[in-house]
Amino acid sequence: MDRELETVSERSATPFVPLTKKKRASRSSLAGTSSLFLVLLLYFVAIAYPLFWMVMSSLKESSEIFSDSWGLPTRWLFENYVTAWQQGISDYFLNSVIVTSVTCFLTVFLSALGAYGLTRFQFRGKQVILILILGGLMLSPQVSLIPLYKLIQNLGLFNTYWALIIPYVAYRLPFTILLIRAHFLTIPKEIEEAAYLDGCSSFGVFTRVFLPLSTPILLTSTLLTAYFSWNEFLFSIIFIDDNKLKTIPSGLMAFRDMLQTDWGVLLAGLTISALPIILLFLFMQKYFVRGLTTGGIKG
Repeated sequence: MDRELETVSERSATPFVPLTKKKRASRSSLAGTSSLFLVLLLYFVAIAYPLFWMVMSSLKESSEIFSDSWGLPTRWLFENYVTAWQQGISDYFLNSVIVTSVTCFLTVFLSALGAYGLTRFQFRGKQVILILILGGLMLSPQVSLIPLYKLIQNLGLFNTYWALIIPYVAYRLPFTILLIRAHFLTIPKEIEEAAYLDGCSSFGVFTRVFLPLSTPILLTSTLLTAYFSWNEFLFSIIFIDDNKLKTIPSGLMAFRDMLQTDWGVLLAGLTISALPIILLFLFMQKYFVRGLTTGGIKG
C-alpha cells in the first residue's frame, strides 16, 4: 500500500501539460524543420544548377548555346569531349595531376612535421614561429608576385613544374600547419609516452602514432590543398610559358580565339577540369567533415 501511495503521489506531483500545447510544440518543430529543408533545397539548387547548365551546354553547338541557353540540347554532341581531349586537355590534365599530387604530398607531410614539432616539443622561439605562421595567412599571392617571379627566374625554375609546386606549397603551409596542429593537440600524451616506452623514437612516434590517428585531418588537408592547386590560375599563366607544361586553368585559355570560339568544346573542357575535384569531394566528404570537427576541440 505504501508503494502504491508513493506512485500515486509522484503522478500527482508531475505538472499537467495540456494536449494543445504538445500539438503546438510539434507543429512548431515541424515548421522549423520544413523551413530548414526549404533553405537547404534552395542552396542545393543554387550550387548544382550552374554545374548542370555547364554539362548541358557542353553537349550543344555554339549557336544553340546562345539561341536556347536554358533548354536541353536538340542534338547531344558527345564528340565535344573527344575534341576537347584531343586539342590538349589530355596534356593539361596530366600536368595538373602531377603538380597537384606533388603539392599535396609535400604540403601535408611538411605541415604534419611542423605541427608535430609545435605540439610535442618545447624550445626557445616556439611562440615566435607560431606567430610567423599566423602571419603567413595574411600574405597575399598577388602582393608578392613580382619578387616571386624574379626569384623563380634567378633560381632557374621558370617553365618547370617546380615553378608552381614551390609557391603552392609555401602558400598552403600556414593554414595546413594550424589545421593539423589543432588536431594533434587532442591526441593524449599517454599514447605518446607508451610508444616511447616501447622503444619508438620521436620520428617513430610521429609515423606510427600521430599519422595513423590523424587520418581524417590529413585527408581534409589533402582535399583543401588539391582544390587550391588544381584551380589556381594566376601563377600558372605567369610562371609557365611552355604550352606542354600548362595546367588545366591556364591551358583552357588556348581554347578561346579572338575571332571565333567553340563554346561547346570550351565548356566540355571546363567540365573535364571540374570533374576530378567534384568526385574527390563526394568520396571524401565523410573524412572532410570529421577532420574539420575533430580539429576544433582544442586550439
